[in-house]
Amino acid sequence: MKPWLVKQWCIPPEASGEFVWKMEDVLEVYTRPYDEERVLVCLDETTKQHIREVRPPAPPAPGRESRYDAEYQRNGVSNLFMLFAPLEGWRHVEVTDRRTCKDWAHVVRQLADEHFPGARTIVLVMDNLNTHSPASLYEAFSPVEARRLLERLEIHYTPKHGSWLNMAEIELSVLGRQCLSRRIPDQKALRREAFAWEKARNESGATVDWRFTADDARIRLRKLYPSYVV
Repeated sequence: MKPWLVKQWCIPPEASGEFVWKMEDVLEVYTRPYDEERVLVCLDETTKQHIREVRPPAPPAPGRESRYDAEYQRNGVSNLFMLFAPLEGWRHVEVTDRRTCKDWAHVVRQLADEHFPGARTIVLVMDNLNTHSPASLYEAFSPVEARRLLERLEIHYTPKHGSWLNMAEIELSVLGRQCLSRRIPDQKALRREAFAWEKARNESGATVDWRFTADDARIRLRKLYPSYVV
């Protein structure tokens, strides 16, 4: 990880024990060796506004890209959950109407029961958005079902101002550049585009080679650590 990248990230303006505790917790998780029974999954989400063309775009021609009319029609917004298992070279994009606690809960159940049913534990790294809570499972399911899912989860939260610690955010950035950086008219088209991107990227085995450790943080981000007396 390049030092100049660290400087560009959103980090606390002053030393924070809360920040460095959660940062080092996530960084420790990233150093663990591969274990098929304890699957590491990073979760993040974003939105995509649908834009419908008023006039058909002009097709590309030699030496000229496609041209789009400046006039367009807004056609709603969709939410996208990114599930990324870096050690598996796997990701899944779930498109939903909303981003409520129940939407998150259903994505987590899908992760546990459909994507990794054989894993004893799912080590889940995500930010501390209020919907990203075990309480959301009790909002969406019966107490028995919520407890069943929680017993398979090991949750680690990135600190406030520490979204860069979530590898799913890196995948969302790639998705944005390769798939979402154009007008997509509706949710049906978004699902089709996201699935094609996901399939191609999974088949290629693309992943993130994370190398930034707690030892690196104590040197490069030492100003974030509270001072102490020996």
